Amino acid sequence: MGQIHSLSLTGSSKRNALSFEFTAGPHRLLVTQAAHQVALNVPETKVTALENGLRVASEDSGLPTCTVGLWIDAGSRYENERNNGTAHFLEHMAFKGTRKRSQLDLELEIENMGAHLNAYTSREQTVYYAKAFSKDLPRAVEILADIIQNSTLGEAEIERERGVILREMQEVETNLQEVVFDYLHATAYQSTALGRTILGPTENIKTINRGDLVEYITAHYKGPRIVLAAAGGVCHDELIDLAKYHFGKLPSRHQGEAPALPPCHFTGSEIRVRDDKMPLAHIAIAVEAVGWSHPDTIPLMVANTLIGNWDRSFGGGVNLSSKLAQMACQGNLCHSFQSFNTCYTDTGLWGLYMVCEPGTINDMMHFTQMEWISLCTSVTESEVARAKNLLKTNMLLHLDGSTPICEDIGRQMLCYSRRIPLHELEARIDAIDASTIKDVCTKYIYNRAPAIAAVGPIEQLPDYNQIRSGMFWMRS
Repeated sequence: MGQIHSLSLTGSSKRNALSFEFTAGPHRLLVTQAAHQVALNVPETKVTALENGLRVASEDSGLPTCTVGLWIDAGSRYENERNNGTAHFLEHMAFKGTRKRSQLDLELEIENMGAHLNAYTSREQTVYYAKAFSKDLPRAVEILADIIQNSTLGEAEIERERGVILREMQEVETNLQEVVFDYLHATAYQSTALGRTILGPTENIKTINRGDLVEYITAHYKGPRIVLAAAGGVCHDELIDLAKYHFGKLPSRHQGEAPALPPCHFTGSEIRVRDDKMPLAHIAIAVEAVGWSHPDTIPLMVANTLIGNWDRSFGGGVNLSSKLAQMACQGNLCHSFQSFNTCYTDTGLWGLYMVCEPGTINDMMHFTQMEWISLCTSVTESEVARAKNLLKTNMLLHLDGSTPICEDIGRQMLCYSRRIPLHELEARIDAIDASTIKDVCTKYIYNRAPAIAAVGPIEQLPDYNQIRSGMFWMRS
């Protein structure tokens, strides 16, 4: 659950597990890939690495607008207890002025361009990106380079932003979905880096100083950890020239040892925060899944689609393909639920978030686990076929516009060191059948200890041992 920080002034891993093995010769392989690109009318994603390790990746669709951004392999997972919150604090400071531009100059320049400048921090990545007219691509890249290399990080601005982040923390605490997912990470990855929040604890926010910010930049903002991604009306050769000019001096090596990805271990456990004054219970339950590049990621995405999501405002729940949605609608079991599959580099959380009235918690939990077990034992080919089609449709609908495409390029370059072609992803999905779903779900769901986070009037939530016993059926 990344935190978003935006400045909109128009008034408003290196593993490759998702690759295929081909037996054909290299020329035939290239022809096949080209044919797929033409058939799908998808522009090619071009990738170039600079001498300092920074990668440039772009997709030119000929639009009059573009999105360009920096995807950095640095987030709250790379922090420790002392400096937790630094990555997010640094993201806030990016728009507070550089050695070339004051904060006012930056805001006016973005506004006069009719552009949007945004940033967000997640547990494993920090992102800065701009949306602008294609003709303004050089200025957008120059501004991005300026804010990550030349931010002044003034003491007065740091103190002012400290108050802003503390107020943001108060706002986040009113978003119960954010609260529950932070609790879920805290219990699932207890005593590890993924268990800490992105904003950091209040005491850290009050004490983070300029030295901490400079130290974080020095440790993490290196060429090999950064991707310059662009989509829309962008020329790749022009982008390479801009990258060489503005980012060519970024260091490629670390002083001392490079920051290692801290190992994180999943623990089946729970956090309960009972508050009977709240009208609704907010509950998340998850099992340990896999990282982005694991071969089981795609089957788990299909399984996630099979469970689906539902909200009372949708209507028509009895006619949805999701059996859990049908039961939730017919039995008035919850206000809403959504299945999720959250991936990190080497681990993940696969589960369900639900919002229930106090009296229906027990039934909703029972039917959720019943559907999970059915994925392991009795899912049918027709159900899997429907889920695969829905997953492919959702993926294509998501890639609508230069910003989500740029986001997809940047994230995939950090996760896989390449952009996975749509035809390859579609083929991987098509290769899944009911047997695959049963095997994979049995591996990760059946008789596994879940992590649970619950907030609100949760007296009727079964105790942990009862929920744990619902993760398997006695087979005769």
